[in-house]
This record gives sequence, structure tokens and C-alpha cells, in this order.
Amino acid sequence: MNYTKTKCVVKRKAKDTDETLCFSQSRMSHPHTHCHPNRPKRYPLLSFWELPDYMKDNEYILRYYRANWPFKQALFSLFRWHNETINVWTHLIGFLLFLGLTLANLMKPRVVDLVEHFTRSFSLSSEKNVSHSIKDLFMGTTLLFDLNHQTPLTIELESTALVIARWPFFVFLGGSMFCLFSSSMCHLLCCHSRDLNLFLWRLDYVGIAVMIITSFFPQIYYVFLCEPHWQILYLGGITAMGLFTIATMLSPTLSTSKYRAFRAMLFCSMGLFGIVPAIHACFVNWSNPRRNITLAYESGMALSYLTGTLFYVTRIPERWKPGWFDLAGHSHQIFHALVVAGALAHYAATLQMLEWRDSYGCDTLQ
Repeated sequence: MNYTKTKCVVKRKAKDTDETLCFSQSRMSHPHTHCHPNRPKRYPLLSFWELPDYMKDNEYILRYYRANWPFKQALFSLFRWHNETINVWTHLIGFLLFLGLTLANLMKPRVVDLVEHFTRSFSLSSEKNVSHSIKDLFMGTTLLFDLNHQTPLTIELESTALVIARWPFFVFLGGSMFCLFSSSMCHLLCCHSRDLNLFLWRLDYVGIAVMIITSFFPQIYYVFLCEPHWQILYLGGITAMGLFTIATMLSPTLSTSKYRAFRAMLFCSMGLFGIVPAIHACFVNWSNPRRNITLAYESGMALSYLTGTLFYVTRIPERWKPGWFDLAGHSHQIFHALVVAGALAHYAATLQMLEWRDSYGCDTLQ
């Protein structure tokens, strides 16, 4: 009896000792501490001064960092509040949004074509089958189901004659999804280890370059649809600039925080390359009835991207009040939100251009 009570006392003392050790070790950020053996460990959030050197990027964000977390814990920190939470979710939501838009655009043409073909075939057959005699009515009805009847087929071919290739549109959507998803995963998993951190940041920069390159494809392709030599010149130029930027971003040295301004300059130079084809496009398509709305969307895109880059480089507002914007409102979060807004503006402009080209092909304009 006494042995049992003594054992209970020993167990309680051991538990107290473990809890005390856990509290003190959590402050020292040791990774193998277990406060409660029956629960998964909750890893502590650190201050900027406790971070390893490779993670010290923004000295104005003072608290709520994750460092050297196991992969599983880093992955499930998606549902935990820290200074990367908003960065992760802004681009993850953006990725899901563009994924939905891609699927909708993949499905919509088939549904519309099917409905339009059925409607037009029925309407055409009905017009041809109006008769005052039962015999004519019967013969007209059989034409509706006669697969060898050529009239509906002719109408279908005429209705699809001006359908322009969609691949540049989906190249843009694919590039946007790659950029947003790689950025989201980078901010989520960069706390795992030094090697993964460096790899993910380089992948993030590559994603930005890919998004910029692919954004040019639909606009240049559809604007200069009737002048393929300009398509080749402009798309070749931006692709070459993008490949150079990607090669530069893959350098471990140039992906560090020291070269933040240099990276921003490369991305801005890629974006400003679009001024030349934009001015050219205004002259080529001056009579385009959708010109003004397209330019408004594209201006919104440019304003969003340039403003986001300004926040990214200057680290405003956290540099004004270090520690005030650790969890929400710091510059990188604003940059992320403006990137999604700019991509959506470009998507809207591309839809305008695509609908115009579907209505006015090269033959129509000439």
C-alpha cells in the first residue's frame, strides 16, 4: 500500500520535473522536448534574434517565426497563426481561384457548343419542316434525326470558323497557377531546413519569372494574330529575358536578401518590356471596340504589380513601426495581395481580347 502511494508521488514529481524542463527548454528552442507524451508536440514560435542566419531576412518583423521544424509540423502550420500565415493563404487562395477559372474555361466551350448546336439544329429544322401537309411534316421531322443531312453541319462549321486558338490563354493560366502555388508552398515549408529553404526561395523567384513570361503570351498572340512575325519577335524577346532571369535566380548567391533590389529590378525590367508591344498594339488595333476596356484592365494590372514591388523593396509599413505588423499588414503580405489582384486584372483583359478575336478574325478585318 505504501509502495503504491510512494510510486504515485514519484510519478507526479517526475511529471512536474518534465513540465519544468519543457518550459525552460521551449525558451531555448530544443527540438526534442515533449511536454505531454500523449499529445503531438507544439513547436514554439521564435523572435528574429533566435533565428539561424539563413532565415534572417526582414529585421523589421520581430516575432512569430518558425525555424527548423519537421516537415509534417511545417505542413500543418498552414492552420496555425504565425508571421507567414497570411503570405501562405493569399497565394493559396489565388491558386485555387485560378484553378477554378481554368476548369470553368475548359468546360464552358464544350457545354456552349453542345447547347448552341442543338438549338440551332432544332431551329433550322423547324423552319424547314413547317408544312400544311402531314407528309411534309413527317419528312421534315426525319431530317432532324438524319445524320447525313448537311445543313446543320454547315451551320456548325460556320459558327466555329472564327474560334481562335485557346492555348496562349491556358499558358497564362498555367503560369499563374505555378507562380501562386510555388509561392504558397515556399512560405509554408521554408522553415524546415536550410537546404529546403534555399531551394524553395529560388523556386519562388522562378515562379514569378514564369508568371511574367506567360502573361505576355495571350495578349501578344491575339493582338498580332494577323501578323505572325510580330508574334515571334515579341514572344521571343520576353522569353529570352525570362530565361536569363530564371538562370540568374537559380544562383544561390543572388537569391539571398542582399540582392533583393537587384531581383526587383530584373522583374520590373521584364514587365516594362511590355510597353513596346502595348504601344504597337494600340496603333494596330486602334479601331478595336474593346480597346479602352482592355487598356483599363491592363493599366490596373501594371499599377498592382508596380505598387506591390514598391512595397516589397521598401518594406513599408513595418520599417516605420518594427514589431507592429509581425502577424498582419506587413509589406510582403501587401505584395502578395496585389499580385493576385494584378493577375485577375490581366485575366479580365485577356477575356476581352479573346472575345474580340472570336468575333473579328483576320479575314473579317481584312
